[in-house]
Amino acid sequence: MAFQCLPVDLIAEILGELDLDSLIKMSYLSKRFHSVASDSSLNPWRRPILRNLRSSTYESALKHLSVRMTVPRQNWIEILALARPAFILYEASIPNLRSSEWEECYKRRFMPGWRRWRKDSFWKEAFLKMLHRVWHRSVTSCTADEAWTKYIVLNRNGSANELEASSRNYNPLAVFNEMKLQNNLSHLETRVTLVVELADVRIFAFGTLGKPRSNLTVNPNAQIFLQPPGIQAGEEEHMLSKLVAMRKQHSLVDDHGVYPMSPSMSVPTYLSNEYISPSTTYTRLTHPQPAPSHAKYPLFTPGGGDTRWCGSVALEEEGLHWVGALMHVADLALHPWF
Repeated sequence: MAFQCLPVDLIAEILGELDLDSLIKMSYLSKRFHSVASDSSLNPWRRPILRNLRSSTYESALKHLSVRMTVPRQNWIEILALARPAFILYEASIPNLRSSEWEECYKRRFMPGWRRWRKDSFWKEAFLKMLHRVWHRSVTSCTADEAWTKYIVLNRNGSANELEASSRNYNPLAVFNEMKLQNNLSHLETRVTLVVELADVRIFAFGTLGKPRSNLTVNPNAQIFLQPPGIQAGEEEHMLSKLVAMRKQHSLVDDHGVYPMSPSMSVPTYLSNEYISPSTTYTRLTHPQPAPSHAKYPLFTPGGGDTRWCGSVALEEEGLHWVGALMHVADLALHPWF
C-alpha cells in the first residue's frame, strides 16, 4: 500500500516524527499530504514544534513558519507561550492572530499578577511589551520598573507573610540566612528546591532539614507544599533519590544531641487520606503554562527536571524534617542568582 493511501490519522502520526524542514517539504508533495498538514484537527506540526521548544537550539525553519499556509495558526499559541523571548522579539515572523488568541498567549505565558501591566492596551501590544520587559530584566540589572522584590514566607502554623526587599540589593540566600539566624537554625544547611519552572520564571523554595527535639519547630506545611500528599515520583526518580541519600549520608548537618521523630509528623494522616486520589484532587496548571520540564505540575513530571522528590529517601531513612519557615521566591529564568 502506498504511503499516501494510508488513513489520514496514521499519515499525520508519521509526519509528526519528521523535523520541520522535512515536514515542510512533505506538505507540498501532493494534495493529500497538503490537506493532512493543513488540517487543524490532525495537526502533525505540534510534535516537531514542541521538540524544538524543548531543545536549546531551534531549527531555522521555525523562524518563518508563519508564512506557511499549511501550518495551522493554533501552533503559534504554543510557540508564543514557550519560546525564548529573544527569539520571538528579534528572530521570528509573527503571524496575524485574533485578539482572543493573543489573550490566550498572554495568560499562558505570564503570571496572573502581571495582567495589571496591560491596562487599556490591546492584548498583542501588552504581550510584546511584557515580553520585552522580561527580556530586558533578564539581561540587565535595571530595576526601574520594579524597585521592590516580593517574596513569601510559609510559617509553621500555616500562615504566610508577603514581604519585600529592595530589588537592587536583593539576594534570596542572604535574606534566608538572616531568617535562619533569627530562628537559631544557622547551623543547618540551606536546601534550595526548584518547585516549578515556567517559560520565563522559576519558583524556588528555601528551607532547612534537621532532627528537632520536638514538633514545635517542625513545619509540616513545607512538606505538603514541596511534595503534595498522594503524588509519588516515578521509579527512576526514586532510585536517583536513593543515590543522593547515599552520597549525602555523611555530609548532612545534624542538630547533634537530639532524637529522631516519628515519620508521621511530616504529613498529617488526615491530609494523606484527603488527598489519596491525586487525579481528582489536583488540577494541572495551564495558566500560566509550565515549561516542558514541569508540564504536569503539580503532578510529577518524568524526565529529570522535576526534582521536588530528589532526596526524599533521606527524609524517610535519616528521620529528617523540614524545620523553621519555608521561603518562596520567583526568579527570572536567565537571572544570574542560580
